[in-house]
Amino acid sequence: MGTVPIFDPVSEHQRTRAALAAAIPRLAQLLREVPDLDAASGVPRWSVGDVGAHLASVYLAYGSVVLANADAGARVDAGADAGAVDWASVLPSGDLPFVERIAAMNDTSVALLDGAGRARLGDLLAERGETFLRITEDLAPDAPVTAPWYGPEPTLTVAVVTGLMLSESLVHGLDIARGAGLPWSIGGDEASLVIGQSMPTMMSLALDTAKARGVRIAFDLVVKGGPRLAVVVDGGAMTVTRDAPPRAYDCRLTVDPAAFLLVSFRRTPVWKAVALGRMRAGGRRPWLATRLGDLVATP
Repeated sequence: MGTVPIFDPVSEHQRTRAALAAAIPRLAQLLREVPDLDAASGVPRWSVGDVGAHLASVYLAYGSVVLANADAGARVDAGADAGAVDWASVLPSGDLPFVERIAAMNDTSVALLDGAGRARLGDLLAERGETFLRITEDLAPDAPVTAPWYGPEPTLTVAVVTGLMLSESLVHGLDIARGAGLPWSIGGDEASLVIGQSMPTMMSLALDTAKARGVRIAFDLVVKGGPRLAVVVDGGAMTVTRDAPPRAYDCRLTVDPAAFLLVSFRRTPVWKAVALGRMRAGGRRPWLATRLGDLVATP
């Protein structure tokens, strides 16, 4: 079955921070070059400006929750904008399922930015992105972070949140570029960092528990040039493990990192990635490959 190299979480976190630091100015410049913020984007129902407003809210939200979980010394240099979130006024009411909760938060996030904010989206993204990098600079990758929009239970880490910031920047950058008719690229190294840093946590949180009921499947997810994940669905729950010891798998998925990222976020159809040779299935039961996308829900 082969061996799986052990990754260095500190080194990988630093590389993720560097990738985010490179993506932020690219994204800010992209927004400055958008000719029409009201043009349709790559996200149904959202304009290009809506996607930018969502990103501005995401940057602010993750900065806010990091500060809420950090020590007092980290708060001192955060700036006035970093923690300015009244969660009681924006969180959805009731005990909603994961996907419905995130969908409601996404709709709310678009409306949080007024016209003046939308007029300076590029500068605002740059400011909030730089603030996030500054306030997380001295925090350990495994420092806990609680994000209330995921519900009261899940505790993330600074490393996971940084990976989420990178994924939001890359994927929504593509949404903006598609709507504006401008170029945007997602590199394999960037996508690998997102998959390794945030997906092990977020795939488990996003499991469709109704579809997972009674299902027992073990996937070996091999990312070319990137992480290798053991994805096991059993007993209505999912565990995703990096550097898992050798075991028997039902299905092996070998994927190009950028292709897998875009398929996971429903930006590219799986058939296209397969046709281009960027995803392939093997193992004892390769026909189960499509079940992974069915089991992990997206808003």
